[in-house]
Amino acid sequence: MPFGTVTLNDGKKIPAIAFGTGSIYKHTDVTRLVNQALETGFDHIDTAAFYETEEYVGNVIRESGLARSDLYITTKFGLGEVRDEIQKSLKNLGLKYVDLYLIHQPLFVPDIDAVWKEFEALKKDGLAKSIGVSNFTLPQLQSLVKSALVWPAVNQIELHPYNYAARKSLLEWSAQHGIVTEAYSSLSSITKFPGGPVDVPVAAAAARLGISPTQVLLSWVRAKGAVIVTTSSSKERLEEYLAVADLPPLSDAEIAAIEAAGALGPPGPLTRISARGRRLGLHAVFAAALFLFLIRGDLRLAACRM
Repeated sequence: MPFGTVTLNDGKKIPAIAFGTGSIYKHTDVTRLVNQALETGFDHIDTAAFYETEEYVGNVIRESGLARSDLYITTKFGLGEVRDEIQKSLKNLGLKYVDLYLIHQPLFVPDIDAVWKEFEALKKDGLAKSIGVSNFTLPQLQSLVKSALVWPAVNQIELHPYNYAARKSLLEWSAQHGIVTEAYSSLSSITKFPGGPVDVPVAAAAARLGISPTQVLLSWVRAKGAVIVTTSSSKERLEEYLAVADLPPLSDAEIAAIEAAGALGPPGPLTRISARGRRLGLHAVFAAALFLFLIRGDLRLAACRM
């Protein structure tokens, strides 16, 4: 079963999962990765001017032979004049329009209201089918919509169990006002903060459903109603992500347990070192025990000879 789509507040539909070309792939040639993502089944590609990956994405689009209507392309505005910047992005991508154009980072935009007016003009002119924001806090989003004629369709934010408590009011307000949340870095409890309290309820849910911890975390994101933005260089990983569409949902109790554990905060450095040590497995334990046994044997032999 495909991942499906989410309807935006402008009536357009966005694929519910995207392959991201940011993260560790910023400023690198992502041709192979984007090709692999399309071959695996992704149809939503997320890029940005700042990532310097637009040109590679454009090359893949041109060589894929896919119809424009078969692809959903998101890119993001960083600095400069809005209309000049989207024209550069469209040239890099080889497209006449993008499906979604986002303000990448509000901290780098001195006059957000003025930039948003330019975004509204881009949408009116058809250069961007939908417009939205990224990395906006709740106060920033609430401030923007006061003067907006077109409300943001999405807000793309970092979202995982360890920051959910801090993001909860933002997610709830956005949902109440028809602004879709896009979530990136949702696997952080595995990739950045292993060995923390979230691992326990995630492992329990994985065992009950017979799925991976990664799939539990992506299922949790889906339960929040968010669009997933994720990435990997591994085809097997991409297939694992897409398979989440066919999984039964997490129970309310499992979702609550993950969020309660996340509210405790991520593990500190010592905890992460301990978790890394546990992952060394029984071979390391056996080797250490054998080492101690041999040392003790040598000491006893030496004592007998004295």
